[in-house]
Amino acid sequence: QVQLVESGGGLVQPGGSLRLSCAASGSIFSIQDMGWYRQAPGNQRELVARITRRGSTDYLDSVKARFTISRDNAKNTIYLQMNSLEPEDTAVYLCNAEQIRLWGGTTISNVWGQGTQVTVSS
Repeated sequence: QVQLVESGGGLVQPGGSLRLSCAASGSIFSIQDMGWYRQAPGNQRELVARITRRGSTDYLDSVKARFTISRDNAKNTIYLQMNSLEPEDTAVYLCNAEQIRLWGGTTISNVWGQGTQVTVSS
């Protein structure tokens, strides 16, 4: 019905950059807040960055100067530009949509993608 598909993860050296994408598909009328979370082995899932439909953003303090979240509402897609990557950024990065409204009026809450692995290592 509705899917979030992440892409762009991979292996990068410390100091490098990656750009993640998350595309929502389905009979989508609109999407409210969307965000990127990450989860490393043994750690709790944490919010990395969030963006409202109008473009207001929030960031985890440790990434604020290095990561940039953006969105293209026409494409139902969000992005995460990650610069100056550190080994501590290694995790599975997951995309989340807080609320998706479908054509016809149905609303679906708390939709997750399957995740993309980001590994920062020399």
